[in-house]
Parts: sequence; structure tokens; C-alpha cells
Amino acid sequence: MEFKIKKQEYINKTFRITRELNDRLSEVAQQEDISVNALVVQCCDYALANMKSSTTKKSNKTSG
Repeated sequence: MEFKIKKQEYINKTFRITRELNDRLSEVAQQEDISVNALVVQCCDYALANMKSSTTKKSNKTSG
């Protein structure tokens, strides 16, 4: 099997977050010895992968 280098494409985006969230992210990133950017990417990936679908949310609203 041939070794292939995979390149991850990144783009720049600007988001506004609360000071408190920034402080928490910075603290965790420092404790884990990773960049805040890497932590945010991992958090977003995890949240999206584990998010309930909108159809589940709609069916829960109509059944209650």
C-alpha cells in the first residue's frame, strides 16, 4: 500500500463568542497542549456528529 499525504484544507472564519467561553476554551487547550483552533474544530466536529436531526426535534415538539 502506497503512503499518501492527506492535506486538510482550512479557511478563515470570524465568530464572536463570549469572554467566558473564550476563557474556558483557552484553559482546556492549554491543559491539553493543543491550540484553541484545534480544540474548537474538534468540539464542532463532535457536536455535529452527535446532534439530533431536525426531524427528531419536530416530532418531539408535536408529540408533547
